[in-house]
Amino acid sequence: MKFVRFSGPDDRIQVAVVVRDRFRVLAGVEDLLPLIESGESALLDAGRAAEKAGEEVDPAETQILSPLATPPTFRDFYAFEQHVRAGRAWRGLEMDPTWYQIPVFYFSNPYAFRADGDIPMPPGASKFDFELEVAAIVGKAGSNLTVEEAEDHIIGYCVLNDWSGRDVQHREMTLSLGPVKGKDTATGLGPYLVTKDELAPYATATGFDRAMTLTVNGRLYAEANWSDVHWSFPQMVAYAARGTEVRPGDVIGSGTCGTGCILELSRTHGEEKYPWLKPGDEVVATIEGLGSLRNTIVDADPVHPLDRP
Repeated sequence: MKFVRFSGPDDRIQVAVVVRDRFRVLAGVEDLLPLIESGESALLDAGRAAEKAGEEVDPAETQILSPLATPPTFRDFYAFEQHVRAGRAWRGLEMDPTWYQIPVFYFSNPYAFRADGDIPMPPGASKFDFELEVAAIVGKAGSNLTVEEAEDHIIGYCVLNDWSGRDVQHREMTLSLGPVKGKDTATGLGPYLVTKDELAPYATATGFDRAMTLTVNGRLYAEANWSDVHWSFPQMVAYAARGTEVRPGDVIGSGTCGTGCILELSRTHGEEKYPWLKPGDEVVATIEGLGSLRNTIVDADPVHPLDRP
């Protein structure tokens, strides 16, 4: 089942289930988080009811929003080996054996999620990048989970685009913290929350056999397969819950897939072939079965000085 959150011509925010490329509205629902908190059965029951009797809406008349207005937390992992290996090779480093022992992550901004539409560059950034990822959405609370238990705690998946101002990020991370403001302005999530039963036929040992692609102004930049991921989402969720808890609506990002960002592509093939994003560029991130996020890059807000008065 695919759930979508959107605003219509009257700017009213609604949630619907997707039925044959049309939206069927869940009456009185503006965000998926309360339904997820009610449990997987409640979410699916609401979806089935909307399939049968929900008001029908033409998607062409809507603005797609992030399925979750404000997730409780956002943890972004580093789970695709090709991306990690490439990044270390540029710095003259071998793979660190620790990467194969723990699926590391960082916390990012839960207030920055958006789906289709304009994406502003981070203030002060000139090297703007996409990061093509998958997101798992936690469906119920738990702590100190086994991998088997963690799998049961996942309710669905989305396309994730971890927008990144690389020059801002690099400057911050020389201080041994971050990423912070380089990734703080926007994170793409959506266009749908797809329940995990839809992906079950494509399951592999670590992920799902689903193509991942990204285009810039119609030109193919990134191409990978979800099944290439080294750490599975159940492993990531189990690690996230170690010594603490995960809660309904928590977003778990996979990290960038191989070839899934300009940083990797430009260092392999040169910035002339893969230039940084600029205002006016159209970016489409697609994962087979999960849909496409469609965005246009726009100018950043100004940088206000931090000088004391």
